Order: sequence, then structure tokens, then C-alpha cells
Amino acid sequence: MVWMSRVVYRKYGNFVDNLRLYVKGGSGGMGLPRLGGQGGKGGDVWVVTKEAVTLKKVKDKHPQKRILAGAGVNSSVRALKGDKGEDQLIFAPPGIVVTSDDQKVLGELNGVGEKVLVARGGHGGTFHTGYLPSRGQARHIRLDLKLIADVGLVGFPNAGKSSLLTKLSHAKPHIASYPFTTLRPELGKIVYPDYRQISMADLPGLIEGAHVNKGMGHKFLKHVERTRQLVFVVDVCGFQLSPKTPFRSAFETVQLLIKELELYNEELLSKPALLVVNKMDLTDTELKLKELLGQLQDPEGFYHTLPKDMVPRHSVTFKDVLPVSAATGLGVEELKTCIRHTLEQEAAMESKELCRERLQALRVAAQPPKLRDPPVCADTLGLTRNSTS
Repeated sequence: MVWMSRVVYRKYGNFVDNLRLYVKGGSGGMGLPRLGGQGGKGGDVWVVTKEAVTLKKVKDKHPQKRILAGAGVNSSVRALKGDKGEDQLIFAPPGIVVTSDDQKVLGELNGVGEKVLVARGGHGGTFHTGYLPSRGQARHIRLDLKLIADVGLVGFPNAGKSSLLTKLSHAKPHIASYPFTTLRPELGKIVYPDYRQISMADLPGLIEGAHVNKGMGHKFLKHVERTRQLVFVVDVCGFQLSPKTPFRSAFETVQLLIKELELYNEELLSKPALLVVNKMDLTDTELKLKELLGQLQDPEGFYHTLPKDMVPRHSVTFKDVLPVSAATGLGVEELKTCIRHTLEQEAAMESKELCRERLQALRVAAQPPKLRDPPVCADTLGLTRNSTS
């Protein structure tokens, strides 16, 4: 048992999804008073996204967690304007949110090659500063990885998310029968016959109280924010984390998942969602599925059976409810088709809304300015009065 816990700790320790660094721009170079020379500007510190980079690699490359840019070159007789100091680039994976210690967002980097300035270099000495340079900007920054995927699998431990990801894609996550098998997000690609690809993330299982950071809490929930569509995965037979925790039926599991997302960030419930009822290969599952479907048709009518703290303020209307078996492959192809259809439908709606907004902006820009009464000059009024008299 001790050996197992050590293995699990080492595996999770290799995954880093947030990192705090000290960054400092280079100081400017000295000016040359005798000849009016200008010192070089200090180097800047940038965060740049790059493929095949992880925050673990960033941490290993900078064990001291200090990144300092080069100082500007002093002005001299041979070069009155000093050269700029060397910039420092922090390569990070796409899907990074860069914040300062006061929670100010410095930038969100989603695509490869995007960059954000995190520490500006100091100015070189000039006549206006008495030829004295300024120091570079210094601050602590946080690199927070929020996974970017088209689809995110949401569910409690042992709901079968990893098995489902294996059936849908070429990903090979670790699969076992004990809770918290998945300790880090796993990404896979669903490849269709026409070579269309959809990225899917198997997110670590959450537990009751995840919104207040119990279990993996915010480490799980923050990744949900960066997915376009949610796929709720529940065990048709219900769920129980341990003998010390209460048993939850499939309907209770769905409502509890909705409640956890709602308490963390209500905006997550606005994402398009599918419900996958897994493990349909077990016995007596047809009756349980029928009961669940009846409860989902009128969830408010069954809220009285739930504890008060489990009742969500907002219900989720699933675009589709699909019974599947990750073990036998039942319903997997239908799920792949449904995921693609709902994503394309959502993209079409977003494109239509964008076109409508642009058309409205063009119409407003094309409208002539409103005609107003011309201003009346006081001299004109005087002349008018004189002529009348």
C-alpha cells in the first residue's frame, strides 16, 4: 500500500499545471555626458508559447525560478548609442494564462507563437535623465495552464471516462478499477473518416466539494473552463466514492455534477452538454436507464428526493442522452457522430451571430449623421432685428 502511494505521488508530481516565477527586466545602460551618448535599453522578459513544451520542462529549465534579462550596453566613444540588452524568452505550452501576484491578467496565450511582455527593461541614460539609466521592471508572475480542448469529459471517479477516451480516440490513459486512476488531464484526438479531428480531454475525477477545492478541486475545474463542449459521464448503476460516503444514484450523480460546476462558475452551465450513461453492459441496466430518462424529463419534480445542498439553482438541458458501454463499444460510434454534430451546430450558430453583429456595425457606420438645426449667429440676429425695425 505504501509502495502504491509512492508511485501515485511520483506520477502526479510529474504533471505541473501552475508555476510561479520571478522575472526582472534588464537595467538600462549608462549615457556618456561628455559626448551626449545614450545608453542602451535593458532587455525584456517575454512568455512565448511553443509546441512540445510543458510547465514541468519550464520548471526544470529554471530551477531557481528566476529569469533575468540582460542589461543595456553603456554608451561609449565608439558607440554613442549603446546596444539593447538581451531579451529572455520563457517558452510555455499553449493554453496558458499569465497573471501577476495581485491577480491581474497579463495575457492569455492560446495559440503557438503568441507572446506577452511580463517584465519591461529599463531605459538607457540620456540627457533628460542626467545620463543615468533606470532599472528594469521586477515582479512575480504565475503561469496557469488551463487545458484547451473541444470536448471535456466530466464525471466522478470510476465513471469510465478513461475507458471511453480510449474507445473514442488513440489516447492510452491508465485504466484501473480504483478511484482517482486519472491524476492528470489526458488528451486524445477523435479522427473521423474524412480526417476531421476533434480534441477530447479526460479530466481528473472530481468529488463532492470540489468547488471549495476538496480533492483535486480547482485543479480539475479550471480545465473545464477551456473546453467548448461538456460530456457528462455517469455510471448507470450509481456512484459511491468509499464506504464512508453516501451512495448516489445516476440521477443524483448528474445533479451533483451540475451543482459542483454551478458553485465554481455558473458560466460553465451555458456550454453545450451531452450526457453519456456508461456501463450499459451490466445487468438490469435497461430499467435503470428508463428510470433516469424519466427523471431527466422533469428534474424539478424529483428535487424533493435530493438533499437541499445538492439541488442546483439552474438545470441543464442536455442536447442528447446516449447510453454506451466503454467496455463493449456499445453506442460509441453514435457518440462520436453526436459530438461532431453538436460542435458543428454550435460553430454555425456562433458564425451566424458574428455575421449579424458585423452587419449591424456596417449599417450603423453607413448611416448619415443626423441633421441638426444650424447654429444661429448673434450678429445675424442683430441684423435681423435692425432690418425689422
